[in-house]
Amino acid sequence: MNHQKGRVIVSETESIRFDSLDISSELLRAVERMGFKAMTAVQQKTIPVMMEGSDVIAIAPTGTGKTCAFGIPMLEYLQLHEDQIQELVLAPTRELAVQITQELTSLARYIPGARIATLYGGQPIAKQIQQLKRKPQIVVATPGRMLDMMHRGLARIDRIHTMVIDEADEMLKMGFVKDVTSIIEATPSERQLVMFSATTNQDVMTISWKYQYQPVEISIEAVAENKPQITQYVIEADRKNKEERLLYLLDADEYHRIMIFANTKSMTDRLCSHLQKQGYDAQCIHGDIPQGKRNRVMDDYKRGKFAILVCTDVAARGIDVDDAVSYTHLRAHET
Repeated sequence: MNHQKGRVIVSETESIRFDSLDISSELLRAVERMGFKAMTAVQQKTIPVMMEGSDVIAIAPTGTGKTCAFGIPMLEYLQLHEDQIQELVLAPTRELAVQITQELTSLARYIPGARIATLYGGQPIAKQIQQLKRKPQIVVATPGRMLDMMHRGLARIDRIHTMVIDEADEMLKMGFVKDVTSIIEATPSERQLVMFSATTNQDVMTISWKYQYQPVEISIEAVAENKPQITQYVIEADRKNKEERLLYLLDADEYHRIMIFANTKSMTDRLCSHLQKQGYDAQCIHGDIPQGKRNRVMDDYKRGKFAILVCTDVAARGIDVDDAVSYTHLRAHET
């Protein structure tokens, strides 16, 4: 099917308050409690379009308020008297799925009867089955666990109203193309499909072309209002000198929280152990660490209980941590 597309490109935008939207008092109260007054650019352009029922493909920088952008329309759609899954959000990582659930739960704080389930691998499946038995209207899931629940007959999505694919570029790059496609094809053809992505690539555009109907394209340019406040620099080092340079940076900078990214799980473990032996307050997360421990480590890091988090890409996209400085230690240019 050939799809025609509308396009909305946003660079600079005036400040528009949430209370100018035609949304429920319960959602406005929740947004106010969360400390939000003026909408970000992606929220201004996405919320009205989603509430009209259009498919959306939004290209926006990470950290621009995308969860509220799709969460508010999703919660407005809910039929609280019905107990089937009505809204589905796919996320590429367990950590991002948990974070999305937390924000949706905050938005739904004053909506009695709204039920949200989170499904991801690495957690005992029995706990997640119990969540599904409570008949959630909204499910946030990673693709593999979502398919598992569908194959077990525990999660039907044939009456989905809206499906959101968050961090679509990262998800498809991670090899979830087949899983995502299978999940989309299990939803009704008339459902609303919304994709959020920090960048675009061929896989993202292929999914859009095959499964979206006349999607509105929203492009949020990185300007002062939404551009992450990041200073980037490169230090050239050979392999044997990288850890020495890293220790120099850790000692020279006066930062309270630092994230260090490494290429592999073994590198992450080795570097974290090395830092601990040198007296640094460091912990690590990667895909082989049990989910319960990963959750505890991330929570402790966000609360400032330790200073240095060493991680793989599991924490690279969409995880909201204020005041953190990032070092991409084991991806530096090697001479």
